This record gives sequence, structure tokens and C-alpha cells, in this order.
Amino acid sequence: MNLYVKNNTFWFELENLTRLFFPNEKINVYREFSEIAEPFILADLGENISVRVKIGSFAEERTAALSDENELSTVRLLYQILVNYSGVEQAWGLLTGVRPIKLFRKLSREKGESEAKKRFETAYFVSGEKTALAAQTEQNERKIIELSRPESFSLYVGVPFCPSRCSYCSFVMSSVERAKKLMEPYANLLCEEIKATAQIAADLGLRLESVYFGGGTPTTLSAEQLNRVLGTVNQSFDMRTCREFTVEAGRPDTIDTERLFALKANHVDRISINPQTLSDSVLETIGRRHTAGQFMEAFALARKCGFQNINTDLIAGLPTDTLESFQNSLDTVVGLGAECVTVHTLCMKRAANLTTEGKTLNREEALTARQMLAYTGKVLNEQDYIPYYLYRQTRMVGNLENVGWAKRGYESLYNVYVMDETHTILACGSGGVTKLKNPYSDYLERIFNFKYPYEYIDRFEELLNRKAAIKRFYSTIGG
Repeated sequence: MNLYVKNNTFWFELENLTRLFFPNEKINVYREFSEIAEPFILADLGENISVRVKIGSFAEERTAALSDENELSTVRLLYQILVNYSGVEQAWGLLTGVRPIKLFRKLSREKGESEAKKRFETAYFVSGEKTALAAQTEQNERKIIELSRPESFSLYVGVPFCPSRCSYCSFVMSSVERAKKLMEPYANLLCEEIKATAQIAADLGLRLESVYFGGGTPTTLSAEQLNRVLGTVNQSFDMRTCREFTVEAGRPDTIDTERLFALKANHVDRISINPQTLSDSVLETIGRRHTAGQFMEAFALARKCGFQNINTDLIAGLPTDTLESFQNSLDTVVGLGAECVTVHTLCMKRAANLTTEGKTLNREEALTARQMLAYTGKVLNEQDYIPYYLYRQTRMVGNLENVGWAKRGYESLYNVYVMDETHTILACGSGGVTKLKNPYSDYLERIFNFKYPYEYIDRFEELLNRKAAIKRFYSTIGG
């Protein structure tokens, strides 16, 4: 698809919108041109706003008067034309951003909730179902955000190892089989980075709100390594203000009594055990080396070891999954009494095996995923779970969303803080990104750790030196 943009700077928004309707095609963007080649979209701001589309036998042009909202008006015109062309109305309308809840909160503060809902539906063409979900999620998020103080921060610790790579995953990680020799030196250096980060936080008088161990799969570390790294967090940071300590024990095949005892001994009070699906055939299709039965055993073992806040992840839209199979997966984890159920929509990431092997997005799968999420909302609302955070990604099946659901009082604070960008996130480990947030504005600065474990190990001193930017950042802000 050829996208021609004339007399405006909205090409990024127009490209993202075009991709919603042509997810498997390359979008060629032209900002300087003398000729136009079909199929094309032409967006022009001249004496008025004009959007023209020609795709095969389909041709349509729409215009609007110039205003204070030229960008929105242009995107609206293109959206309406592409709906006419495709016959598909997007559930989230023309919104393509990662954080629609932040937009809803901003509108609510400026105009009130009822006007925010109206604008979502009439200006952005968001469906009534998703508008209601946004409003409900924003209310629940707000209570968590209000716990944060100007001096607050959260800690992220990354462990970039997994038993195997799932077919939908594009995160930088190393399989245990290939990277086993790196795990011990990595754990040792991770402890050193945690200590250095804790000293910076103490020097700045920052207040720790939550800790999150992600990855990868942190429980690929041995029980002894886990005990050492978790213990370093507890010994180095002032944990008296910490409201939540989460570890992703994501793969059921990495969970055993020794590892769970190591988590428990180090005051971890929330874990994730993530099957993604409880269909053995779908698990095999996506490259996960465990069974639904192993998930059930791991969940029961975690309960036996005393964990009372367990999250389970499911993914809607997995290859070969059906509506009935997804419904069974959801019903099962709800029946187990999981305190949190996070339901993701499959995202076709460019570096994932699914994408590189030629998997594409199609309308039938999008419809099925939409039915899966509708069933999720119905069941979890009936079972008194609440949606407490929501985010979106590009190239998601059906242009849908990821939602964290929880029983009241069991919401993950870290998930809200990181998605809302509420306060500073100090990150340790390879692939970690420290996000420094000015508490008095929306300004953010980022410090990137090295992506790969071998880089993290080989260039560790350089990584530590980057952390000097944390103090420089806080020296420039004031209330």
C-alpha cells in the first residue's frame, strides 16, 4: 500500500491507521513525490483537508474544513473510508496507541467521565464495549496511581533465560540449553548491579513501592541463585515501604518446591504461573515444553507452599486455538481461584518465529479473538474480577488489547505503575530499561542496559557507569 502525505506532518498516525486495515502489507510512506501509484492513500492539507483512496475498483474521497484538530480530522476521514472499503469497524476505532487508558484519564480530568466516554465513541469511533472497559479500568487504575508519591519508584529485575523460545515471542532471551554457562556469572553481576542501584536510591531518598522480577523466566535460575539474587534485593533496599514483591515463575516446568521455598523465604508475595493455554495441542504448536497437567501441578504446589496471590496469563488468538478451547482454559484458571488472570491478545511481533515463518493476520482469527475477549469480560465480571490495567501493541490480532483482571485487593501495583508511567522504574539486568519520571510533569528519560546476557557480562563496568545519569536526572528536578 502506498501512502502519500502532502502539506502535513501526520504521516506516522496515518501509517499506523493504515496498518490496522492492511496488517500483512508493507506500507510505503511518501512525503515528497511527483507521481502517485496505485493502490494509494493520499492525505492533503491544502485549502481544506482531503483524503483520497484508490484500491482496485474502489475509490472514495472525503473532505473537511481546516480546524484546530487537523490531525484528528485527517485520521477520521481515512478511518471512515477504510471502513467503507473493508467492511470492518475496529473495536478501538482509530486509536492505535499503547495506552488508551491514559488518554481516557486525560479526557476525564479535562471534561468529566461522561464527556470522555462520548468523545471516545464519537470522535475516535471506539466501540461501546471498549469504551466501557476503558472507563472501568481507569477507575481501578486511579486508586493505585494515587498511592504513589513524588519520591516513589519501583524496581524491575530482568532474568533473560527461558527453557525454550515460544513461537510468538520476540524478547531478547537465551534458552537454558544454550546459555547455561552464562547463568552463574550473570547472577553474580546482577547482585552487584542491584547493590549499586540500591545505593543510588538511598542517596536520593527514593521510596520503593514495588519489585518485579521478569524476563525471560526468573525461575530458570536455580534455587540457590534465586535465593542469592532475591536476598540481595532484600538486604540492599529499604523494603519497609515496599507494597508488593512479584516474581514471574512463568513456565510451569521451572517450578519446584526448592524454588518456591526460595521465593517464600525472600518475602515474594505475588507470583505468575503462565500456561497461555490449557490445550496440550496448542501448547505444542507454540513451542512450550510443558503440558496443561504440569500447570495444574505447579499451581497446586504453589498453593501448598503458601502463595495466596497467583497470576495466570492466557493468550487469545493463538494458532490452532478455538473459541471452545480458550473458554475451557479461562474457566479452568477461574475454577482454580487464581487471584489475577491476565488475558493477552496474540501479537505478531516481527522477530517472532511465527512471523518469520510466514504467519499472517486474517479476519476470521480476528473475529474469534474478539469473541474470546468478549467471553473473558463476561465471565470475569460475573466472578467479581475487575480490570485494573490495559495496554495495546501494534500488530495484535484484531487490533484488540491486553487486560489484567484481579480480585479486589490483589491487583498488581507494578503493572499499573509501568503502564501508566506513574513514577520512576529503576531496572537491573540485561534488557532492562530504567525510566526516570519527573514527578511534576510527564517528562521521561531512559537508560538502556545491554540487551544480551553476554554483553551484560562483558561490558558490566560500562553499564554501571551509565547509572550516573540517575543522579544527574534528579538533580535537575524540583517541586
